[in-house]
Amino acid sequence: MINYIVSGLERSGTSMMMQILYKGGMPVAFDYSRPPNDHNPKGYYELEGGKIINRLMDGTFPMEKYREKFIKITAYGLKFLPKGKYKIIYMIRNIDEIMDSMEKMSGPINREEEKPLFEKLNRYAIQLMKKRDDIDYIIVNYNKVIKNPRREIERVNEFLGGKLDVESAVKAVDPKLYRNVREVKK
Repeated sequence: MINYIVSGLERSGTSMMMQILYKGGMPVAFDYSRPPNDHNPKGYYELEGGKIINRLMDGTFPMEKYREKFIKITAYGLKFLPKGKYKIIYMIRNIDEIMDSMEKMSGPINREEEKPLFEKLNRYAIQLMKKRDDIDYIIVNYNKVIKNPRREIERVNEFLGGKLDVESAVKAVDPKLYRNVREVKK
């Protein structure tokens, strides 16, 4: 039995990916403890208001209850996953966009201090997934999903063994909701 996870930094597109999976017919576990708002009008698609990390840290999160269903756990929480069998979709996004989005939600942040910390956390989470032999993962770039949802969702579908209804999943991507997009320099 596999535990399926969507992960990434906060504001990296994890809610969007959960919506894609849900619309594409995958079993997704979430509750309404954190209701939709201006920042995520379609909802957060998470459990316990995103506070799973605390329960993972103390060993009380019932991971077995969610086998074969997608749950959302932010990047730092991956550190506390118990041994098991995992398939993880890891979202990455331009760090400046993430910080733009965070500032709109919570107010100004010290970008000079925060940016290197976010970059370090991304590197740490990816290295952790590489090192663990019980984790199979795919990295999905938020900006590429916005630009070409079909191609990126087909990549996810291949990773999931063809279980996703790609046509329905693509409809979950709403470019109008992505208000913090910066041009990626080539």
